[in-house]
Amino acid sequence: MTSHQGPSLFEQIRKSDDNGNEFWSARDLAKVLEYTEYRHFKPAVERAKEACANSGQNVKDHFEDMLGMIELGKGGKRSVDDIKLSRYACYLIVQNADPAKEVVALGQTYFAVQTRLQEIRQMEEYNRLNTEDEKRVFLRGELTRNNLLLAEAAKTAGVVEPIDYAIFQNHGYMGLYGGLDAKAIRERKGLKNSQNLPDHMGSSELAANVFRATQTDDKLRRENIVGKDKANQTHFEVGAKVRQTIQELGGTMPENLPPAENIKKLDKGSRRRLK
Repeated sequence: MTSHQGPSLFEQIRKSDDNGNEFWSARDLAKVLEYTEYRHFKPAVERAKEACANSGQNVKDHFEDMLGMIELGKGGKRSVDDIKLSRYACYLIVQNADPAKEVVALGQTYFAVQTRLQEIRQMEEYNRLNTEDEKRVFLRGELTRNNLLLAEAAKTAGVVEPIDYAIFQNHGYMGLYGGLDAKAIRERKGLKNSQNLPDHMGSSELAANVFRATQTDDKLRRENIVGKDKANQTHFEVGAKVRQTIQELGGTMPENLPPAENIKKLDKGSRRRLK
């Protein structure tokens, strides 16, 4: 299975109820995650429910029992127990599924990125913003905060010296921007070497980089990754997965987004309102 095919499968089994709300069938998800029998998949679901409760969420909002149908021989069908899963439930399940399966690793990144996207869209502060400038200021702050957390995780992994961290950051950019490092991105966008890339990103580009930073931070910590080379590879792979998700959603590749005005020149009133 290739990395391109993997995440597409998760979209292919996505369903909608009568009200247009998306959901996934637990039995469909079990098949995609390569569990030969549904009973072997149930422990991962139970661990996910426990994680959901521990996060302060109402489990029934994300795991709803329902009846499904399975096909029998000669065209017959039989009703079976199934679970209607939210995107967040899928995220928790793949975090608790068999990590030895390649498709599980693909699902972890896919649902993590998608869940984070959904979270940002649902954030009360973000939804109150009316202008592109306000959204840029908000997301720029998110990126700054998450880059600090990422730097801590990278340091724990062994990325200590400033030159090593610059290389580490470039691997994330290269994954997200189709092989372009920071210098090449600036050249592509007509920016000077002295200009800070995030300060010239629009809201869509900033959001993509927030996803890259948060998911790399999470993966470095979750898998206890040690060594500069492994950390660099992890950052590149997560960047590439975020890029792949943007492509599947029909979005514009970040290197093709036009540069924005320096965020430091934006109206100070917008910044004060956000703060």
